[in-house]
This record gives sequence, structure tokens and C-alpha cells, in this order.
Amino acid sequence: MIHSPSESNDSNFEEEQEEPKPCQNFFSLDKVLRTRQLVFDFDGERPIPRLREPLDLFTIPSTSCPFQGVRWPIECEVIRDKIQHIEWDPSEPEPFYQPTGDEQAPMPVGGVRGNTVYRIDPATKSSYFTYSRVGGSRGPIKSATSCANHQEEPTLAFESRFESGNLRKAVQVGQYDYELTLRTDLYTTKHTQWFYFRVRNMRAGVTYRFTIINLMKASSLYSAGMRPLLYSEHAAWLKGEGWQRTGANIRYYRNNTEQDGKALYSLTWTLEFPFDGDTCYLAHCYPYTYSNLQHYLREIISDPVRAAYCKLRVLCRSLAGNAVYVLTVTAPSSSLAERKAKRAVVVTARVHPGETNSSWMMQGFLEFLLSDLPDARLLREIFIFKIIPMLNPDGVVVGNYRCSLTGRDLNRNYRSLLHDSFPCIWYTRNMVKRLLAEREVVVYCDFHGHSRKNNVFMYGCSDRKDASQCLQERVFPLMMSKNSTAKFSFRSCKFKMHKSKEGTGRIVMWRLGIRNSYTMESTFGGSTLGDRKGTHFSTRDLKSMGYCFCDTLLDFCDPDPAKVACLWNLLLLFLFIFFNKKHLRSRKERNRLRQERVQSTGPKIIQRNIKHLVDLTKYAFL
Repeated sequence: MIHSPSESNDSNFEEEQEEPKPCQNFFSLDKVLRTRQLVFDFDGERPIPRLREPLDLFTIPSTSCPFQGVRWPIECEVIRDKIQHIEWDPSEPEPFYQPTGDEQAPMPVGGVRGNTVYRIDPATKSSYFTYSRVGGSRGPIKSATSCANHQEEPTLAFESRFESGNLRKAVQVGQYDYELTLRTDLYTTKHTQWFYFRVRNMRAGVTYRFTIINLMKASSLYSAGMRPLLYSEHAAWLKGEGWQRTGANIRYYRNNTEQDGKALYSLTWTLEFPFDGDTCYLAHCYPYTYSNLQHYLREIISDPVRAAYCKLRVLCRSLAGNAVYVLTVTAPSSSLAERKAKRAVVVTARVHPGETNSSWMMQGFLEFLLSDLPDARLLREIFIFKIIPMLNPDGVVVGNYRCSLTGRDLNRNYRSLLHDSFPCIWYTRNMVKRLLAEREVVVYCDFHGHSRKNNVFMYGCSDRKDASQCLQERVFPLMMSKNSTAKFSFRSCKFKMHKSKEGTGRIVMWRLGIRNSYTMESTFGGSTLGDRKGTHFSTRDLKSMGYCFCDTLLDFCDPDPAKVACLWNLLLLFLFIFFNKKHLRSRKERNRLRQERVQSTGPKIIQRNIKHLVDLTKYAFL
């Protein structure tokens, strides 16, 4: 719109427009123009206005403009209760459960012999996603609690129709025994691992048993001492305590049922609730919802100090219309040349929605990077960070374990050209391509969670065809293990590129030209290393791995002499083992060759491969 200076000058303004030259008219328009959305083309000397092309990334304007509400598939019922949990860590590490050998293995009974006390629709009236709205279904919230058999003893009241919740059915099979069925990922018939639900009407001092009957993985960390999580609202209000490991008589086993010809497995455990009539939550891992992320991002942009070097954008919209956020973190540059000289680091998380531990690592990473610590300031001066904290917001919202609303695993589709089906990873890949055209990307890392192995470890990419790059991909994980000896396991790291993983972010980014491309996996359980052996990870432990990643990145690019010497010794030992590794058929043959190697061939091998070691060490500290 073009505004005149005042109402009294309207007629004069119109008269002045009758005779001026075209260029003079353009400059007068430019002075009073109150929008930056118009740009001008010229037909000869006559300006022709048009709207400016939209940017791929657009800014979250300010804290005065609230974040968009959470969008759900239209068929999902969502309760209006606001679910919030305090952040808390136990004073001492929580130990693994120690099996006694007497744990029971209840077999599924089903609703015929039991009393169904909670049941919700599968929330998939169609076999594919159609559309979404803020808050989910328009209709009234149906009651999901029923009591077929009237009993004097009140039953537990279950609920899971909230953000990231997952529980489809609860059947009472004994006075205090409940059989639970999880919902599969929306628009699929598989992926049952993540659970998160609310319980009410409990009695303190009573032993309750819960048995999840439709798990699909043949093995689990629950067989290695992992315990479920419990959150008590009364304990949070009274004692300031949050999520705690709980449960006894824990057992993970194959039951006598099948689905689509595949065996199903059960997880059973017992527990005592701490208070009568409390509101409690049970979960597979520490929840971290899309709303939690928005709240944390709001805190960042509300802080003028952090906002000076952290710019928040929306990379794209998900299938349901939820924003996929990207943060650009770097120190302001004094010149264009200085900015162009900076190398880049790309970090992403939560492509698998049920792997909430990856979000806690991501928050730790951001807390360190956005802090006022000297190392954090140095990292911001050296690098430009591109960070996507939640790649799959739709899956997080609905409580999926692995898939998006396409019913597909996004971390197998980074090569896909289906922009409309996989917008989150399509835009991520294109962002990295643009970044690589401008500057070197030193490290790409995607944070994940792992359900079968303890500790934290990495998967990387190796090039067997290029001998000059031998072992270079192992340097960063090795340094991680030195910086976190009680949590990070270098022995658990793998560097093979299986054909089934060709569509993962790690391999696709490596093929784009990022030599140090990793997946960092954190266990759902805990550590088997050092003084933390046999204890669970807390949110503080998970966040500490984000700090460790930053610390290692700085060491990787600017180490001190002591760390160089330490790494040299470790790499020498590793090369000795690596180049002499044989796949032997018998223990006798293995022992014989080991003796021969120690007596004669060891020194020769070290000499032969010392050049690789020198090249590797030089590369690591460029």
C-alpha cells in the first residue's frame, strides 16, 4: 500500500503525480513504501511491482509471535490435559535390575477372560494419512475407560491420548495384574517398542504387575537389567523428584502369540506406587515431546545474548504441517571473507521418534554450544553449526517408535526424490548440498537411541578402495571414548556400510563428500564401563554426551600436545591389531599365529604401516 503523508495533502499528492518522469515516480514510491515484500522490474523506464520470491528458510519473528499449535492427524483423539514433567536427576546412579531366576512369564489372556479397563481406537480409519489439524479430532473425547465386571476394588485408570503417548489397550487379568497392548506406528502394522501412559486410582503398598504382550523384537535391554521409568506427580510436588527407574521381577520373553506369522514377545514387571490416589506415568525412556522442544527454543530466542549468535528458522513443514526447526549457530563475522573461511558442522536428531534419548543428547549439545564457556565461544568462532533438533515431529507427536506419517522409516529414505512424502529429510539433504557448495563440512552426526546395546557408540563410514583414507573415520569416535571413558565404548563402534543402510543419513551424507559422517547411538539402558558399570543413564548423563561431543570436536580440530601423544599411542596399538586381524577357523590356529606374530612379525608390521599412522594423525589435527 502507498500512504500519503497526511489526509490534507491527498489532492496535492495526486496532482504531483500527473507530470513527473517515470524514474522520479519510482524513487518517490520507494521512499513511502512500507513493505519489503515488493520488488520492481522495469518495462523501459516504467517500474512494475511484484512480490519477492519466498525464501526456503524463514525466520521465527519474535517471542511476541507464539509458536504454532501442535498438529495431529484428524482421526486422533487428544485429551485437553496439559502434561508436564519436572527435570530431575537422582543423586546416585540407578543400578540395573539383577535377575533372580524366579521371574514369572505370564502368557496372554486377552479380553475374553480378562476385564478390559482401557481401549482406544487404532486411530487409523484409513490406511494412509489424509490431513491434520491443531488438537486432532474435532469430535468430543470418547471415554476409553470401562469396567465390564463390577468389583469392590477399584481398577487402575489408564490414559495415553496425549502428546507422545502410546498405549492402546489395558486388560485386568487379576486383582492387581494388567495386560497391556501397545499401538503400532500409525498407518503400519509393526514397530511396538515405545510406551508412555498415565495411571490413576492406585493404592500405595500394593504390588501391581504390568505385562506388555505385543512387542516385536526378539531381544531387548530389559533382559540385561534395564528397568522401566516411573513418574509420580505427588513425589514431584512434595519432594521435587522426577523420573525414576522402577520395577522388580522384570522379564523379557517370547509368548505364545503371533502377528502376521511372526512371534510376539512380552515384557513383564511388578512395582509398588509410592502414594494412594496419585497420578503417575510409566515410560520406556525419558519423554521429550515436540512441545518440550518448542518451549526450549522459545527460551533461546528470548535471550538476547544467545539470540545474537543463534538464528532460528523453519526448514520446512512436516506432512501434518508441524514446523521442522533448524538453528544456525556461529559467532558474528567481521567480514565476508572471515565468514566464508569458516568450516561447517551438521548435527541432527530424532529421526526415529521413540528414541527420546537422542533429544536429551541434543539438548546437552545445544546447552554447551550456546553457553558462555571459553570452549563454546571458540567453537562458535571456528565453525558454522547447522542443527536440526527434531527431524520427525509428526512421529514424535503421535507416539510412534520409528516411522513418520507415511508409515515409512525416514532414515532409510535420504536418497528419495519424493519431496511431498519426505519433506523433512528432502530439505535436510538439500540444505547440506548447499552448505557443501559453500564450505567444507567437517563432521555430520545424527543422534539416535539403541534398544539392544548398552553404552554410547558410533557408526561411521569407511572406504576400502582408498588406502590413503584408511582408519581416518575412526579418529573422532576414538577421541570420544577418551573423553568419556565411563559412557562411550569405542569397541562397540562399527564402520561397515551395509546395503540395507544405503538410504540412511550417515551413508548419504558420506557419499555427498563429508568424510566424517556418523550416527551416534545412545543406549536406552546404561553403562557397562568403568565406575558406571551396571548403572542406568539419567537425563544428566545423556546431556553430558552432548557436552562431550562439543569437547571432542574442539580436540579433533585443535588438540593440545598431550592429546596428540595419547592419540598416537592408541592409534599405534589399534593399527597393530587391525592389520593383523584374521578370521581363523580354530582356537589352536589362532594361538599359533599369535605367538608367531609376537616373536617375529609384529615389528615389521608396525614399520610397514607407520606411514598410514603418520598420515592419519596429520589428517586428524588439520
